[in-house]
Amino acid sequence: MSEFLTKSLAREQQAPKVETRTLPARIAAFTLIAIAVTVLGVLGAVALFAQGQDKNNDNDKYSLVSPSGIAFSDFRGYEDWSAASSARQDEILKVIVANPPMIKAYKAGIPGNGQAFPDGSKIVKLQWKRKKSAEAQFDVDVPDFFTQAFVMEKDSKRFPKTGGWGYAVFNYDAASDKFTADPKSLSDCGNACHTAVKAKDYIFHPYEKR
Repeated sequence: MSEFLTKSLAREQQAPKVETRTLPARIAAFTLIAIAVTVLGVLGAVALFAQGQDKNNDNDKYSLVSPSGIAFSDFRGYEDWSAASSARQDEILKVIVANPPMIKAYKAGIPGNGQAFPDGSKIVKLQWKRKKSAEAQFDVDVPDFFTQAFVMEKDSKRFPKTGGWGYAVFNYDAASDKFTADPKSLSDCGNACHTAVKAKDYIFHPYEKR
């Protein structure tokens, strides 16, 4: 009996020591978990905020309407459209992109085959101020900052007097990260300039070989 009591007392005396030894480890583990959860929460919040800012910027620019009545939202997604061509004018570098229906028409031979682009065709001339590359080992011009999106869309019923094409200009200010509809776009080089290529359905740039 005495041996049994002795062993029981020994176990009871050891029990608190086990708890005392494991408590700091448990606290440390919970602390690490709490820190990890907090960090993940902060990172998630930052990501959501950045995403929200991007959406707000897109919403701001896509709410714009030109004096000619063309909505920037008609060209939603132009950032990812395929490039048709490129150009340079003085201090400006230009990339011409087109929506999928127009790219399809280009690849079918339009306008070189004498046919016109179908309604729904849209093209955007993206313009950057140029600068000399400080990294290239030869003389090369690269984009400095974005300045303007010149847009055209084909809608024969809506724009019957201008060969079915509507024109607009949306300017970009890098300092404010804001787009604005150009108030002079009605008199800008739209149909007045593009009548020079009426035989090409008013489009200057062909789909370049690649």
